[in-house]
Amino acid sequence: MNQAFKLAGDQYRMAGAKLTHKQEVARLYRHALRLTGAWTVSRDIFIEEATKLRAEFESNRSCPPEAQARLMKEAREKMVTMAHPDKYCIPGMPGGSLFMRNPPLPMSVCFPDGDLPDDAPKREVNPDWTTKEEGGYASGSGQVIVDFTTKSMT
Repeated sequence: MNQAFKLAGDQYRMAGAKLTHKQEVARLYRHALRLTGAWTVSRDIFIEEATKLRAEFESNRSCPPEAQARLMKEAREKMVTMAHPDKYCIPGMPGGSLFMRNPPLPMSVCFPDGDLPDDAPKREVNPDWTTKEEGGYASGSGQVIVDFTTKSMT
């Protein structure tokens, strides 16, 4: 990308919110739980591993401020190495087994002449089965881009 475009984009890009240490640790803990859930096959094993993870976090609760940055860096590096190659996703979301299974047809396909009966459904749905709002999905363009490699929608 051209340097001029990067500079123009930087002017409008918002800076991320500054998190407190407590918020960072809470996010790290939740992320670690999600990773643990992706690697475990049964709820009993997950609970056991989550208990070990909680004990590890609790053991470092009252560490000195000098060690906090080091522990956070080590934890983030460990998260990268523990990332699951095919993480769990909700069945109805992109990458899930129920994603877009039997989607309802648009009313324009069912009634091409535009003469809808009184009992016809009045709502249209997005690919994740949420009610379609005016202007389309999150992008606002009326189209949804589904990225199956990252299992996300924009």
